[in-house]
Amino acid sequence: MKIEIWSDVVCPWCYIGKRRLERALGEFEHADEVEITWRSFQLNPDAPVGTAEPTLDYLARRFGPQATAMTTRVAELGRAEGLDLDFASTLTVNTLDAHRVLHLAADLGLGGAVKERLLRGHFTEGADLSDPDTLARLAGEAGVEEDRVRAVLANGEYADAVHADAAEAHALGANGVPFFVIDRRYGISGAQPAEAFLHGLRTAYAAEAEDPR
Repeated sequence: MKIEIWSDVVCPWCYIGKRRLERALGEFEHADEVEITWRSFQLNPDAPVGTAEPTLDYLARRFGPQATAMTTRVAELGRAEGLDLDFASTLTVNTLDAHRVLHLAADLGLGGAVKERLLRGHFTEGADLSDPDTLARLAGEAGVEEDRVRAVLANGEYADAVHADAAEAHALGANGVPFFVIDRRYGISGAQPAEAFLHGLRTAYAAEAEDPR
């Protein structure tokens, strides 16, 4: 069984959804048969390259006074999943380079580990995910050779793959993230409760057993 997940590394709902899926997989009888593939999707692809703006400032400009209540509520939901979403330290950046690093990591069999490290770096440590040195360090801590990360960031490698992922998401009808696709049969949009993921996993597994492709 294959699960493809379109998400962004600066998306709190993507982090929450990841944890809820992991909780569902902990109860899924065939979890050892599941392969997870991370797909790229930039929430804000027009964010200026080379700049890092405090997220609370960005949200205040976009949503006004309600931004504080929004982040407080999301942080509470994150805590319920064991996550420390520290919006006061996060930075709004262009995530193209972060996604290029994730494609490199996937090719090395380290996609899941690097995804988790970048999410934690952004939401808990205030890491600047547009900074090449920071990306190299975080990916290195997850097992990717830092020099290889720096080479990818310097030569533009994997940019086409990032854009292709986004185009495919739109073709599948996804207008936002997280977006989960199970065996190209079932789509789950948003950070649904763990029970919804578990139901989707069991339904997809049963359908595959009845009608293998």
